[in-house]
Amino acid sequence: MALTKDRNTPMQDAEIISVPVAAGVECFAGGLAAANATGYATPGATATTLTYLGRFEEWIDNSAGSAGDLSVLVRRGKAFKWKNSGTDAVTQASLGQACYIVDDETVAKTNGTTTRSAAGTVVAIESDGVWVE
Repeated sequence: MALTKDRNTPMQDAEIISVPVAAGVECFAGGLAAANATGYATPGATATTLTYLGRFEEWIDNSAGSAGDLSVLVRRGKAFKWKNSGTDAVTQASLGQACYIVDDETVAKTNGTTTRSAAGTVVAIESDGVWVE
C-alpha cells in the first residue's frame, strides 16, 4: 500500500558490508570480491556467474568451511585499481565501459567469449592498472 503519512525508513551505511563467505574459499585483503550465484562472497575468477562487489577488507580462510560459516568485510562504492590483463588489456577506448573479472586482482577488456563476469565501469587506465568503479 502506498504511504499516506511520513515513514521512518531504516537505513545503514553500505560502504563496508559483511558478506557470508562461500564454502571452500580463502579471501585475501585487497582482493577483488564477488558474490557467487548463491550470494556468497568469493574471490574474483573467470566465471559467468559472479557479481562484482568491490574489495575484500580483510583476510578470511573458509577453505575448510561450509557456505556462510564465516563472513568477510567488503568495501563498495569506490573505484579500485586492478591489474590489467596482459592478453586482453583494457585500453583508453574502454573508458566508461564495463570490464570483466579474470581473477581476484585482474580485469580484462572483454568477456572472453562469454566466460567472464562483469567487474564494473572503467573510470581510468594507467600504466600499472585499471581503475574500476
